[in-house]
Amino acid sequence: MVYVPLTQDAPGVLLLEDGTEFAGRLERAEPAVGELVFTTNMAGYQEVLTDPSFAGQIVVMTSPMIGNYGVTASDTQSSKPWVAGFVVRELRASRNSWRAEASLPDYLRSSGIAVLHGVDTRAVTRHIRSLGAMRALIADADVDRDEARERLEAEPPMLGRDLASVVSTVDPYWVEASGEAVGEVVCLDLGVKRRSLDLLADRGYRVHVLPGGATPAEVLSSNPSGLFVSNGPGDPEAVDGVVEVIREVAEAGVPVFGICLGCQLVARSFGGRTYKLPYGHRGGNHPVRHLETGLVEITSQNHGFAVVEEGGVVAGAPGLEITHRNLNDGTVEGVRHRELPVFAVQYHPEAAPGPHDSRYLFERFVEAMAATRAVATG
Repeated sequence: MVYVPLTQDAPGVLLLEDGTEFAGRLERAEPAVGELVFTTNMAGYQEVLTDPSFAGQIVVMTSPMIGNYGVTASDTQSSKPWVAGFVVRELRASRNSWRAEASLPDYLRSSGIAVLHGVDTRAVTRHIRSLGAMRALIADADVDRDEARERLEAEPPMLGRDLASVVSTVDPYWVEASGEAVGEVVCLDLGVKRRSLDLLADRGYRVHVLPGGATPAEVLSSNPSGLFVSNGPGDPEAVDGVVEVIREVAEAGVPVFGICLGCQLVARSFGGRTYKLPYGHRGGNHPVRHLETGLVEITSQNHGFAVVEEGGVVAGAPGLEITHRNLNDGTVEGVRHRELPVFAVQYHPEAAPGPHDSRYLFERFVEAMAATRAVATG
């Protein structure tokens, strides 16, 4: 199936592995290949671009106008953009915000991100929703189709792919507490966003950010108050070593809080399994029910895998109970351990971008650390 271009000026094309093509206007950059996904965020495009969880993916923005308030360094969530490519309906070069330091097209150009705009993003989104996320290529419209096919087939599928080790920090570093420090949190960096680190620091904790490959001994060496297991890209089953770290740290009595990929790894640490969703959950408007209170949170999400549930419990993990559920498709959105101070959610409570309904989870983590400290000190 080939979709008709919106205009005659269409020097770029989005090629999908199923043979579908979408025409658009290509900003000058090298061809880009990755898993094609969409996000429903209406704002926060700079946070999307710099979210390490999008590594290896071409991101389609469903909101039609992108770039209308420019970019600013304070909105970045990591040291660089991680998306493989960017697809939008209307790309704006506006700087109409008092915070703007540059335009979005200039930022994308300087970062070398392949951008296809003027695309019928509604048609692209409907295609992915119907057939699932798939590999895609952004290239010149006259690209040799046989060469394009070879490049698409050479791109590893997301299933079985470890990308957390690609985006994780190489060297440990510290984020200092805001004000007087009340304790230390170790962050296992699988693709952490800066907003999460800032929220922990704002609550009085020095944050020691360790590479995702850190050992249990390295995590426990400083007797931390808690372990934060971050978000990140790729297949949780392909991430080596982290499940052992989570389990050993939790069994040592240290509170553990995981989000996104961290939630999937928490589940796997206690016997759970994960699977790939057809097209994932990405955006800032996903309803999630907190089962204990009955309240519904509107959440920010960015993940392509989920925890396996059987008969209302986490399959293979009797020590875990389900705490949150997605109201769109019923998938597991949160778990906690029945005995150990361990809990995790599938979504992004740091909300960068997105609503702040779930920020209370950071307070819950602080409470768990304070309770554990009180028991330890008598």
